[in-house]
Amino acid sequence: MISADTLRTVVGIVGNVIALGLFFSPLPTFIRIWKKKSVEEFSVIPYVATLLNCMLWMLYGLPIVHPNSTLVLTINCAGTAIEICYVILYLVFSDGPKRLKALFLFFGDLAFVAVVAIIVLIFFHTHDYRSLIVGILCVIFCIIMYLAPLSVMAVVLFYVVQKMVIQTKSVEYMPLSLSVASFLNGLCWTIYALIRFDLYITIPNGLGLLFSITQLVLHALYYKSTKRQIAERKLKGEVGLTDVVIDDSVKESPVISSHKIEAPTNNE
Repeated sequence: MISADTLRTVVGIVGNVIALGLFFSPLPTFIRIWKKKSVEEFSVIPYVATLLNCMLWMLYGLPIVHPNSTLVLTINCAGTAIEICYVILYLVFSDGPKRLKALFLFFGDLAFVAVVAIIVLIFFHTHDYRSLIVGILCVIFCIIMYLAPLSVMAVVLFYVVQKMVIQTKSVEYMPLSLSVASFLNGLCWTIYALIRFDLYITIPNGLGLLFSITQLVLHALYYKSTKRQIAERKLKGEVGLTDVVIDDSVKESPVISSHKIEAPTNNE
């Protein structure tokens, strides 16, 4: 029979793999930035916010703060490294106010986490107290990310997308792959936290799990109608040449009545 610790380790490893995929999801954006040598209108805020989140969880996973959290530590070390690369690329290809803002936020993240680490390690001498302080900060900053102006816009956008999906009965613009990945990630880390109960890991991942379940339900409800709408749109894109009126002055071009051409589509 599999022990609870073994099961927790297996779930954590799976969670590491899935979370790593989510960390790499912005890669196409930075490939575009690299090719165009410009950040265009992209914002640095999502990346410095994720960086702060990863660094706090990395601190939480340290053995001197919260023992037996190796898998929390490993994935957030990886996430920290990836997000630092994103921020550095943003700094390289930005200029003026955008670069100054990115620098301020980046060094603000580093300074904040350094101060928290120093205070926790110097003034709190037990694992329980250190876990409590850092865990509360992790949960607070997850909530602040939802309540901050940009994050409120993101949450509003989330509900607007859901409303649009319900009204149009189409999930075309809500990628199934991302919804599935988010669901699996939230599920793995929620199970991981519940096997050996950890409130601070349970809260953010439980919320993420609820959001992703909502998306998957919408996919199940509107999958067929989405396929039908896409098919109907393709049919509308076909224009019968019998509907094309040819100017009488063009004597060399008789009206062709039996063929159809497909209207050009935007592949960008």
